[in-house]
Amino acid sequence: MYLTKEVKAEIFKKHGGKVENTGSTEGQVALFTHRIDHLTGHLKNNHKDYNTERSLVRLVGKRRSLLDYLKKKDIVKYRELIKDLNIRK
Repeated sequence: MYLTKEVKAEIFKKHGGKVENTGSTEGQVALFTHRIDHLTGHLKNNHKDYNTERSLVRLVGKRRSLLDYLKKKDIVKYRELIKDLNIRK
């Protein structure tokens, strides 16, 4: 499995501040980015997997919504996060 408890805890520790802070916008965006990277790699090998493609599009939309919220609330954290995660825009 690509997303174990340890990987998830590391993501939230790095971007959310602490492991228990799973509701933070930064942590959720980082988790979505990790999942998006995994699904993108899967789709490179399985280009006809349309269910995964649909899931990927939904995840990108959710991440975009969270990033828009973060941009509206705190532009400095937004810029740091997109720089750290190498997200375009």
